[in-house]
Parts: sequence; C-alpha cells; structure tokens
Amino acid sequence: MTEKIRVGIVGATGYSGQELIRLLLSHPGVELTYLAATSDAGETADLLPQVTGTVLPSIVGYRQEDCVRACEVAFVALPSGAAGRIAGELWGGGLKVIDLSGDLRLNAEAYREWYGKSPAPKRYLDSAVYGLSEWNREEISQATLVSNPGCYATAILLGLLPLAKAGLLQGQLVTVDAKSGVSGAGRSPKFENQLAQLADNFVPYKIGQHQHTPEVEQQLGNGTKLLLTTQLLPITRGIYACAYVRWPELASIASVREIYQAAYGDEPYVHLLPEGVVPQLKSVRGSNSCHLQVHLDERTHTLMVFSALDNLVKGAAGQAVQNLNLMYAFPPTAGLSPFGFAP
Repeated sequence: MTEKIRVGIVGATGYSGQELIRLLLSHPGVELTYLAATSDAGETADLLPQVTGTVLPSIVGYRQEDCVRACEVAFVALPSGAAGRIAGELWGGGLKVIDLSGDLRLNAEAYREWYGKSPAPKRYLDSAVYGLSEWNREEISQATLVSNPGCYATAILLGLLPLAKAGLLQGQLVTVDAKSGVSGAGRSPKFENQLAQLADNFVPYKIGQHQHTPEVEQQLGNGTKLLLTTQLLPITRGIYACAYVRWPELASIASVREIYQAAYGDEPYVHLLPEGVVPQLKSVRGSNSCHLQVHLDERTHTLMVFSALDNLVKGAAGQAVQNLNLMYAFPPTAGLSPFGFAP
C-alpha cells in the first residue's frame, strides 16, 4: 500500500486520544488529517506540548461532515454516553471506525443496567465487532466498525480466555482483584483523583458495579461469572490483575503453561513470562504488551493468573492501533512497540 491512510481522532485531547496521536505519528502507513475535541478546540501546540516540533492539524470542534471529508478511518476517544452515537454516525457516513468507549461493547439491556445511560441505536450495536485483537483477529480484519475493549477487560480476558477456550471455566465464579493507575479515570477533574487525595493512598472503587464486569462475562461465556474488585493505585499508568480460578486436583503447572503457550506462543504482544517471574507494571509501561504469569497453589487447588499492561496503550490506544493494523493488513508491529521503558 503506497498511499497513506487518512486518519482522524475525535476526542484527541483526552488521555487515550493523546496516546493515539503519539502512536500514530510513528506509524508508516497513516497520516493524521483530522483532530477534534468537544471542548478543547485550539492550536495543537497549546494542548499537546509533548508533540512539539511535529506538524499536525489544528484541533477543531467536531463536525461529522468535516471528519468524513478529511478521513478514511476515525478513532472515537470520547467518554461513554457520547462516543457510540458519533462512532455510528461516522460509520454510517462511510468511514471505518474504532470506538474506544464502552458504548458498543454490550447489548442495550446490559448497557443500560451497568452504565446507567441510554444505549446506542441497535444498528450500531449489531454491527460492531469486539476488538480484542489476539482473539478476534479474523472478524476485526473484515470489520468496518470496531468496539475497542475496556482496559480492565483486556487485562482480565487475556489472562482467562485460554482457560475459557479450553473449557476450564464453565460455570465457575472467578474472583479478580484488579488495580489501575489514575489515567484510567480520564482527564476530567475529580476530587478523589487530586494529588492530595491520591498520593500515599490506596482505595477500591465501584465495588460490585464496575462496567467491565458484564463485558468480561460476555466474552468468557459458558456461564462463567466474575467477582471483580477494582482499586486505584497512586500512579499514572498501568493495570495489574490477579484472577483466582478453581483448578482440578490432578492438574499440573506444566499443563497450565502448555495451554498458555499454545494460545500466545506466536503473539508479538502477549507474553507468558518464564516460570517464577512475576509481571511488573514498569516492564510494560509505554508498551503494547501484556505480561502474564500463572501460579498453581496446590494446597487450595487454586490457579492464580497474573496480568499486567499499560492501560493507555494495550488497554486503549495501542490495542486500537493494533486493530487498525488488522483492518488494513498492516504489519502487526506498525506504530507499536512490545517493549516498555524502565525505570
């Protein structure tokens, strides 16, 4: 493909939108031709100082006709409740669209229950393909409307789907303890996210009510239920999840690792770490990778599945770019890196 794909971002100044800009600037197959924000229209340099020295379109107020005219594909990185309709409008206007919100992930009834908002029109919900890149590769490659998974959901599903596909979670209640950096809450100022509240602190939130719960259950299927506790870490980036799974008495850790090696052995961004090495958030920071580890507690017949990723990259913008690569048959590594930065 010699001509670059013209790409737009609606919600360009939110954390996921800014991360999309950073990643797409190094993508050899695309050109950023449209940047829009609902309340931050203005000069790019004022709003995105981290890309100073790069020529980008000025950030404008969103208008469907302008986006359709300027782009072939659009990322919608707006909050849930607004994003799904805009994504559907752009898709209806002939663009390929990747929506990073939760608006197109669930059926209307579940969305209304868990998000407490009116769902997007049924035609959009019925047409959206769930964009978990490693597990829905074929469907994504043929899709024109993709619903990018949630950050917690990505970490949990990458950890549990090998077991689910092997039929080992059927009818189980799986307990997941998950922690996230504050950037997962978005840019909008909130009292609990202020430095004086967050620093030196640690607190659970949305107890029993987190909207990624039905998303995970929907993808695992087979009657699997999820008990999810989400907790806020006093850090900027990262998600760390630990799932606790009831395990058959005669199973061995070797058989568990074989299941994961079969699922992810050839994947560039999902890595089962060597036995005894635990995932660390610093190892995946800034990367599109998810690091996994499994530990079998023989005394309690419990399998522990550890998962770590960067919530803004593999949990949001990076996976969205990974889906773009599938939709346009770009190399899977275009615009993305499997390597984190530390310290």
